[in-house]
Amino acid sequence: MSTATTARTQSPAPARPRTRLDWRLRFGALSLIWGFSFLLIKVGTQGYAPFQVTLGRLVFGTAVLAAAMAAKRERLPRGARLWGHMAVAAFFLNALPFSLFAYSELTIPSTLAGICNATSPLWGMALSLVALSEDRPTRVRVAGLGLGFLGVLTVLGAWQGFHGLDATGTAMALLASLSYPVGWIYVRRTLAGSGNSHLSMTGAQLLLATLQLAFVTPVFAGFPTHVALVPLLAVAALGALGTGLAVLIQYGLVAEVGPTTAQMVTYFIPVIATGAGVAILGESLRWTTPVGAVIVLAGAALTQVRRAPRMRRKDA
Repeated sequence: MSTATTARTQSPAPARPRTRLDWRLRFGALSLIWGFSFLLIKVGTQGYAPFQVTLGRLVFGTAVLAAAMAAKRERLPRGARLWGHMAVAAFFLNALPFSLFAYSELTIPSTLAGICNATSPLWGMALSLVALSEDRPTRVRVAGLGLGFLGVLTVLGAWQGFHGLDATGTAMALLASLSYPVGWIYVRRTLAGSGNSHLSMTGAQLLLATLQLAFVTPVFAGFPTHVALVPLLAVAALGALGTGLAVLIQYGLVAEVGPTTAQMVTYFIPVIATGAGVAILGESLRWTTPVGAVIVLAGAALTQVRRAPRMRRKDA
């Protein structure tokens, strides 16, 4: 055996890179988790008050992120001003929409709540035209906005006078969807470039949302008088998976494939929510629901189309 061969044999083998689940599988898992979240909300509200469901969801979700932060040895952000901005973000991105969806599903099907959730890109585009000066409209995006809201009217059966739908519950679900882009625009204006990791910021945000619900829930809902096992398991899954694990998967996808591809999960959520609601909960499905959902998703996709950057002309 030659010296070179001996050296190669005795040298330590290079460490293998840690295998990571393919992003497509994680994308599919995230779609399923968020799609089934509306079913879990419906089951949770069958045993607990909406505020109790939301508080439980936030407690379990915060616990997952706290464990992830401990594993990575990350600390919570510092600074009173920063925490003040995060408290506002926690309200619009977690406490308010989670509570509104829980209340809405007392009177509307989980399928409709999932489709209302798909209107967030439409609200976001409309708000960004007003709040973000750098986000210029294009004909395609404006057309997508109009098409999307036409889809909402189709889902609701506007020409039939919204027959058979609870107006209050539907309005709550649409307001919950509006709350998300309000929160993200606020984050973009106040928390961008804070220097803290996404994990620590999100962990702090969920902690603040949990504290907000911890003050509100005893006043408006009190404490549970009995333990309903199946709804409790639904709330635990909603928090640990739909809030905690889903956030970790989402940030991993954004880091690997970019925000545009990661945001495509929005278009799968209503499909999964509708399938789960019909197949598992036995919710009825009118023709206006899937047709309107397709129109909503098409409009939402158009609102995400950005103007291609102009190529600079080079002198010959």
